[in-house]
Amino acid sequence: MKLSINNLSKTYSNGLKALDNITMEIGSGMFGLLGPNGAGKSSLMRTIATLQEPDTGTVMLGDIDVIKQKAEVRKILGYLPQDFGFYPKVSAIDMLDHFAILKGIANPKERKEVCDALLNQTNLYEARKRNIGDYSGGMRQRFGIAQALLGNPKLVIVDEPTAGLDPMERNRFHNLLSEIGENIIVILSTHIVEDVRNLCSNMVIMNQGKVLLSGQPAKTISEMDGKIWSKLIDKEQLTDHKNNFKVISTKVVEGKIQIHVYHPTQPDASFNATATDLEDVYFATITQ
Repeated sequence: MKLSINNLSKTYSNGLKALDNITMEIGSGMFGLLGPNGAGKSSLMRTIATLQEPDTGTVMLGDIDVIKQKAEVRKILGYLPQDFGFYPKVSAIDMLDHFAILKGIANPKERKEVCDALLNQTNLYEARKRNIGDYSGGMRQRFGIAQALLGNPKLVIVDEPTAGLDPMERNRFHNLLSEIGENIIVILSTHIVEDVRNLCSNMVIMNQGKVLLSGQPAKTISEMDGKIWSKLIDKEQLTDHKNNFKVISTKVVEGKIQIHVYHPTQPDASFNATATDLEDVYFATITQ
């Protein structure tokens, strides 16, 4: 099954153009939707998840028209929004059972088997009787994935799932997403470059409602290899370097500023070649 998006646009009532003629095709596996806050990622996810309609364009999930056949999409959709609501004084097993009823799993025995299996898959079974309000941020995100997987979805959307997680929980979540993404479409919307680099076989970079770059992360890195240059400078030199070169990123290193510059050839003898990574691709793309 493929998700095909064609010429999708959306302008809100305040005049903000959140989506500007978006076109892409997404197959099975992990797909990264990478961009800064305000890039249009959440607007695109909400449209795919049938929570809002575009002004123009089409979205097809296999032979299902996402815009016109919302009920059919929802039967095979799992969605973990950025702000996932829950009842803090309800246990995980009771909350998941409630979601399963809403998903149409009417038989109590089947519901128990499904909920137990999902809590095992997300490594929450031992904590199933604890109130969700007592869970850590990472545990709540894993519970969010458990509810998104109810009903064996063909498409799962996760919006900024690792924001605020500590490194251990992020690794757990990465492993879980990788497992899920083996046989279905999983769209990972994030501004965290590391998540896309670690998980996704294909991606797009968005900004200001537009797709600026699409492709395989490794290939986009190789295409930019040899065009990223670094230099340590004093803080007072930064403005001059920004005026004279395409500075794509800066960070403090031992009291100095390390800049990365995008240029087809060595800008001058004071710059050193540096190995390109996906963060360089991301910054070079959104600052073009």
